[in-house]
Amino acid sequence: MTGPREFPKLPVLFLLGWTHVHNGSMNSGLKDHAVPAVKRVDEELAKLYPDARCELNFSSAFELLVATVLSAQTTDARVNSVTAELFKRWPSPEVMACAPEAEVEAVVRPLGMAGRRTAHVRELSARLAANFGGEVPDDQKALESLAGVGRKTAHVVRGTWFGHSLLTVDTHVGRLARRLGWSESSAPRTVEEDVVARAGADGCQVPVDLTMLSHRLIFHGRNLCTARKPACGECPLAALEVPCPSAFRD
Repeated sequence: MTGPREFPKLPVLFLLGWTHVHNGSMNSGLKDHAVPAVKRVDEELAKLYPDARCELNFSSAFELLVATVLSAQTTDARVNSVTAELFKRWPSPEVMACAPEAEVEAVVRPLGMAGRRTAHVRELSARLAANFGGEVPDDQKALESLAGVGRKTAHVVRGTWFGHSLLTVDTHVGRLARRLGWSESSAPRTVEEDVVARAGADGCQVPVDLTMLSHRLIFHGRNLCTARKPACGECPLAALEVPCPSAFRD
């Protein structure tokens, strides 16, 4: 994404459900505020970002896995700028595992930490080739056993490629979860557990697709609910019947 999109101010929307903050479950300044239901927020963000998706470029589970590993501490756009050549030259785990280290490092160097990134990509490729028949496993534990792969990366792959409903907690999702009153934690695993529990407590007949919720929260964090100077005046979540409890506070 090259820059923030322009959004019009939106009117107050009809009530579809909400939950209330319980003592001990929120940021100290928000404990006495009602908070919007996860499903309600997801519905509004779906309208605002109908094209929300993983913005990494990939055409296979392997490409998505490698691109996600490379995206640590950099942007999707920068990763996309190097993966076209990377995957053209080494399109499979078997080929990538045997790629000359110096050549791979030269391709990923623009991302920084080229040595570490190269090691992760080559090592995980070797493991896939040796232990998984060259296929990316649809298994959380197996994925997390690969070099450079943690819970977040495994969720991206399993949610985006394999179609599971999994929340991916990056810096944007964590920030929005705290601002919306869904969690008080800065620990990604705790944020995930808090949001999943709250989504389940909403009592929705149609469950929230947590993978799509992740994409929408990330888009919103990049466009309007930024770390500094969030654009609350343009945010539909500030106009809900049970609005974002952090609106106009930051």
